[in-house]
Amino acid sequence: MGPVADRRWALGPIAGCSDAGMGSFAPGPGGSGIAGQEDDVPGGSGLPGRDIFDDVNAGCPFALGSKGLQVPVDLSALWGEPFFLYRRTMDRCRAVLGIGRRTHFSSQDPVTAWSQWQEYLLRTARRTMGHLSYELCHGMESIGIHRPSPEQFPLLHWFEPELLLEEEDGITTIHGDRARMERLAGDLSSSVGTRPARSGPPDAEWRVRTSRAAYLKIAHGLMDHIRRGDIYEVNYCIERTAELPGWDPIRAFQDLLCSTEAPFAGCYRHGDTFVLCASPERFLEIEGDRIRTEPMKGTRPRDVDVARDQALADELRTDPKERSENIMATDVARHDLGRVARTGSVEVTELCGVRAFRNVHQMVSRVEALLRDDQHITDAVRASWPMASMTGAPKVRAMQLINEAEGRPRGVFSGSIGWVEGDRLDLNVVIRTIVHNAVTGHTSLITGSALTAACDPEQEWEECELKARSVLRAIGHGN
Repeated sequence: MGPVADRRWALGPIAGCSDAGMGSFAPGPGGSGIAGQEDDVPGGSGLPGRDIFDDVNAGCPFALGSKGLQVPVDLSALWGEPFFLYRRTMDRCRAVLGIGRRTHFSSQDPVTAWSQWQEYLLRTARRTMGHLSYELCHGMESIGIHRPSPEQFPLLHWFEPELLLEEEDGITTIHGDRARMERLAGDLSSSVGTRPARSGPPDAEWRVRTSRAAYLKIAHGLMDHIRRGDIYEVNYCIERTAELPGWDPIRAFQDLLCSTEAPFAGCYRHGDTFVLCASPERFLEIEGDRIRTEPMKGTRPRDVDVARDQALADELRTDPKERSENIMATDVARHDLGRVARTGSVEVTELCGVRAFRNVHQMVSRVEALLRDDQHITDAVRASWPMASMTGAPKVRAMQLINEAEGRPRGVFSGSIGWVEGDRLDLNVVIRTIVHNAVTGHTSLITGSALTAACDPEQEWEECELKARSVLRAIGHGN
C-alpha cells in the first residue's frame, strides 16, 4: 500500500441546481473549479487537485454539497466501485465521501452486532462509516419474529474507506494512499459512457404492497391499542415497490438531492444495493462527551406566496396533534439518552421548533446530554435505537405492535447511515429513501406516519401517499 496522502484546497465559486434539476458549477481560476493551491504534504501522491476534481461531465457534476451547493465531483464516475458512502450535514457545512474498503465487518446477528461494532471501532482510529438497520432492535428487546432481509442485506456493515473526501466550511481534504488516488483519477477520466444511460420518462409501475382498505383496518386496530392505554403513539409504515432493471440510481440520487436539498442526505452503495436517502432528520451527533438528538414530527408544505407560507408554518407550530406527536417522541428520546448520560445533564434545548426546508416546514425538537465516562459512543446509539420518531411510546410495546402490523423487515429504512471518528459520530434517520438492487432491479420505497388518539387514519394514509409522491416526483417517477 502506498504512502498516505492528505490534500487540502479551497473550492472556488459554486452554483446551485439548474432549472432542469441537474447540477452545475462555476470554475475557479484556470477553469478547474479549484481556487487555491495544495499544501505540500509529505508522502503525497504528486497529483494536482484538478486531476481528481476536474468536471468529467459538465452536464452532470455531483454535489459534495456541504452547504447545499454544487461541487465538481461526479459520483457517476464511481459506478465501478462496489462500496462507497456519501453523507452530508448541512448545518455543520460538512460532507464526506468514502470510497472502497480498507477494513470492514458485517453482521446478520442482532445480538452480537453491537459488541462487534464497538470492538471494530476501538481497533480503528481513523474515520469509518456504514449503516445500521432497524432490525438491530431485535438484539436488545423481545420484539417478536425477526424477519431477515430477503436480499441478505447486512443488519450492520461498517468500513474504513480506502479513500476519504471531506468538505467542511468550503475546504476539501482527501485522505488516501497514492495508488488509490491514481486509480480514482483514472476512473473519473474514463467514466463517461461506461455507466447506464439515464432513464427517460419511465414507465415504472410502483405498486403499494398494502391496500388502502388493509391500511385502514390495521390502523384502526392499532388505535384500539391506543384507546386501551397499551401505547400512546406508534409509527406505522407501508411499502411500495417497482422493478427497474437498467435504472441509474446514482443519477436518480442527484435528481433527488437537487429537488429536496435534504440536509442529512446520503448515497450509499453496498455491493449490488444502492440506498438513495433524502433525509431531513438527524438521529445522533456526538462531539466528545456531548450528545445531540433531534426528533422530527410534524409537517406542512411550503408555499410560493410569502404570507401563505408563513401561515402554514404558524399553523404547524400551534397544531395540537402535531405538537402532541412531537412531544411524545421528544420524551422517548430524553428517556433514551438518560440511560447513558451523566446525572442531571439531559436537557431539552428546543421544543417543537419549526424549521423551513426547500419543500416543507418540519417540527423539530432537540435533546442534548453529556455522555458518562464509562459509556462508549456505541452505547449511546444502542440506548437510543431505534430512533424515537420512527417507533412510538412506550417504545418497546410500540415496536412489538409495529412488528405485527407491518409483517416485513424495514431494513435500512428507519435505520441510519453515517460515520464515526474517535469520539465523534454523525448518524441520520433513513427516511425519504429509495433502496435499489442493481442486479435484480427490485426497488423499494417505504413511508409512514404516526398514529395517536387524535389522528384520522384516512389522513394518515394520505400522508403516507404524499411522502411517497414527493420522493417519486423528484426522480421523475410521478406527476
